[in-house]
Amino acid sequence: MQPSPSAAQPSPDSRQLRRVAVSGLLGTTVEFYDFLVYGTVAALVFGELFFPRADPAVGTIAAFGTFAAGYLARPLGGILFGHFGDRIGRKSMLLLTMVLMGCGSFLIGLLPTYDAIGVWAPILLVALRVVQGIAIGGEWGGAMLMVVEHAERTQGSRRGLWSSFTQLGAPLGSVLSAGVVTLVAGLPDDDFRSWGWRVPFLLSVVLLAVGLFVRLKVAESPLFAQVKREPVDKPPIVELLRRPKPVLLAACVGIGAFTTQSLLTSFMISYAVGEGYTRPQVLTAVTIASCVALAVLPAASALSDRVGRRPVVLAGAVASAALAFPVLALVDSGSPGLLVLALALGHGVAQSTMYGPLGALLTEMFGTRVRYTGASLGYQAATLVGAGFSPLIAGSLIASYGGGSTPVSLLLCAGAAITAVTVWRLRETHTDALDSPAATPTLEGTPR
Repeated sequence: MQPSPSAAQPSPDSRQLRRVAVSGLLGTTVEFYDFLVYGTVAALVFGELFFPRADPAVGTIAAFGTFAAGYLARPLGGILFGHFGDRIGRKSMLLLTMVLMGCGSFLIGLLPTYDAIGVWAPILLVALRVVQGIAIGGEWGGAMLMVVEHAERTQGSRRGLWSSFTQLGAPLGSVLSAGVVTLVAGLPDDDFRSWGWRVPFLLSVVLLAVGLFVRLKVAESPLFAQVKREPVDKPPIVELLRRPKPVLLAACVGIGAFTTQSLLTSFMISYAVGEGYTRPQVLTAVTIASCVALAVLPAASALSDRVGRRPVVLAGAVASAALAFPVLALVDSGSPGLLVLALALGHGVAQSTMYGPLGALLTEMFGTRVRYTGASLGYQAATLVGAGFSPLIAGSLIASYGGGSTPVSLLLCAGAAITAVTVWRLRETHTDALDSPAATPTLEGTPR
């Protein structure tokens, strides 16, 4: 007996969901590759190339200051692209964010250093970093919404698992960025400083072409297509400012994941090299930790479909706080093997457990009309506080107190505590439908 066509072939909705999931994965991989390459290279050479008159400690802090500038721009990108994504559509904004990010990174790879054009070098570097920040501020929300809103139609009970495809872009982008920088960092120092550091930025144009090719083939979100036909009274940001509680909660619940990610990746490269590790050793450890994250992240996301978002995120926050001092003790041991173990536990396991369900959780906290703006703004505000300032604060504290890893451990604990307290107060959302038109309260015990 021949199977029926419907049994033999997946439905058009299922095929489109898979296409959207691949698009989300590739898109966020491109965006995070570009964004994280900057942080990695900034930790290695930007202090001396763009701020050469500062002493080494001040130069590193200045390099991370430009790193923070990209994070400052991310909420602006969330508001800007969120507004038009909630009004015009998700797909068109995603194409624009990818082009902006790719072009910004490519131009950084062409940028003259301080020795060539003086003060204009750091000025242009900050400007291009801001362009990157604006682009990634709009990318994550649109990519996540496309996947989750498509999944709602055919795989509503597995939104967490499908959302993990977009979330995987962060560790995969980290693997690619660390891997490429590891290759060029093996060059002689003079070659790396003169031209080797540019290679990872220039390669971003290849990833951009692949990402655009896939993204052009996806369809618009069906939930957005449904609400687009209905009249709209106020801009999404106005609706959210009238009831800001969901945005504030979304920002606070993500702070722990981003504090851990930033301190145990970009900042850790600078810190560990200062502790005597070689650049390849540190970059290899970051790459291995990101590979661990590639396995843990979808597992945590799938588990959140079964037991809820809150317990999984809470477990990750508790693990991050509990591991904060042991992880830094392993780093301070001077052993390359223990460095790998430290980053695998702290970043690969604890951070990924917090981060995995975050995409579905933030998406479920907002109605369709304001979801792009609300989820993006909450997410990017969390990155600004958790990832944008934590390396700068950690570097400043270590310089002020003459070294030691205690400030890093305390910052890890503080970020995890904010996430734990916030998620404890949230109401569980993993069984809620996504078709409500407006933003709604999400505190424990409050009806949605």
